[in-house]
Amino acid sequence: MTEPSPAATVSLSGRPAAASVIAECLREQALVPPRSPLARAIGRSPLSSESQSWYLGAIGELEVARRLERLDPSWRVLHAVPIGTGKSDIDHVVIGPSGVFTINTKHHEGKEVWVGAKRLLVNGQRTDHLRNAEFEAKRAAQRLSAATGTPVAVTPVIVIVAARRLTIREQPANVRVLTESASRVRTD
Repeated sequence: MTEPSPAATVSLSGRPAAASVIAECLREQALVPPRSPLARAIGRSPLSSESQSWYLGAIGELEVARRLERLDPSWRVLHAVPIGTGKSDIDHVVIGPSGVFTINTKHHEGKEVWVGAKRLLVNGQRTDHLRNAEFEAKRAAQRLSAATGTPVAVTPVIVIVAARRLTIREQPANVRVLTESASRVRTD
């Protein structure tokens, strides 16, 4: 009989934060040849451009997880919750007295993030962050409702990490946008 893989034996509550993005970063980085002595001497990053985005995503998810550790015991926090049949997951699912929340972490180090009622821009460029966060919450709501036999409302949340500035002109109707640091938030 074949032993189950370690990943198969970990329950949802035992999954570490950023597990999926760290695994993807390592997968990408395994394809990268070692740096030359000159590249090391001049301080070139060992991460490829593909690995770098996964690495930054992991940093963001770990920061949000660190903040979520401060919640009191009436809250349950799940990290890297697999959803669907592919590699996708929900960064954090938070269940507590005021409801169920899916948290999508976005690491935009040093960038300008602007939020309006129907869009989220990063350095002036449109993103799919709002749409994707809503989609994740709907999928989680469907699965939780099916599992419990009762309708479960899920609120999508996007947490912006390390942005130089987050300007919230207007909170979107269906998604809550926050930052890990209130000192970077500006409302117009």
